[in-house]
Amino acid sequence: MDGVIALYKERGMTSHDCISKLRKILHTKKVGHTGTLDPNVDGVLPICIGQATKISELLMHSGKIYRGAIMLGQSYDSEDLDGKLIEQVAIDKPLANDQIDHALAKLTGDIMQTPPMYSAVKVNGRKLYEYAREGLTIERAARPIRIDYFKQIKPSHYDETSKTQTIYFEVACSKGTYVRTLAVDFGKLVGFPSVMSDLTRISSGGFDISQTSSLSDIQSAVDAGRIDDVLHPLSEALASYPVYQLDDSRWEIVSHGGFLDKSICPEHSAVVRLDYQQTVKALYKFDEKVGQYRPFRMFLA
Repeated sequence: MDGVIALYKERGMTSHDCISKLRKILHTKKVGHTGTLDPNVDGVLPICIGQATKISELLMHSGKIYRGAIMLGQSYDSEDLDGKLIEQVAIDKPLANDQIDHALAKLTGDIMQTPPMYSAVKVNGRKLYEYAREGLTIERAARPIRIDYFKQIKPSHYDETSKTQTIYFEVACSKGTYVRTLAVDFGKLVGFPSVMSDLTRISSGGFDISQTSSLSDIQSAVDAGRIDDVLHPLSEALASYPVYQLDDSRWEIVSHGGFLDKSICPEHSAVVRLDYQQTVKALYKFDEKVGQYRPFRMFLA
């Protein structure tokens, strides 16, 4: 059983919970996810099965798209609603659309972001959230991220009773981006405390939320002997790479981990997918030093 399941992760579950349940449903230990989703976030979580666990890191580095909401007027220590309220400021005059758009635009492109204290980033061998739970704030270095776009998807909502304003957004971002920190940084730009009040991941690893299956869907597929209904083959997961069809002689070279000359890929792409008899067998990466393609990921089993 080799391929990728585009899992719809429900709220209230950790990514590790999902892995544990899938191992039992699929009766295999070769299951790996492509980056975690917080328990209070739902949406697309690509799960790699069997040989596909070798591409987990590649899928993890692909861009991601989220939809969510930022509430202005309150801030929380965790940067989402799961934490403790630490500041509250009444918004007497809500922001206009052009003010919102201007601030969102400032948070796009190649920017630096400081990881939140409630995160799994390690400093001095300990995860930041471990320090945070002890009431400690640790100095941490900002890291480069890329925000392709950060935009409103519908008009904001102003609550007269709570004196808060909620902004609804969509963001396309690189691996390593903390969207809740983007929400906090947005608030700083407009001069109000803020918190990420809702978040759904709608795209990750090349898979869209419309392609996802729930844990119950997967269990039903297994019970009916129709796992292929929810398991995307390696050829689909690696569809973005140029493909070279191996002949018998070159397959013999690849099966022994040999190098191939650059003629296999006229576009001279950094990575090329190698198929033999309509089956994905390897990803090869161009080595500038030797001027040839060498093994990068092998799927020979």
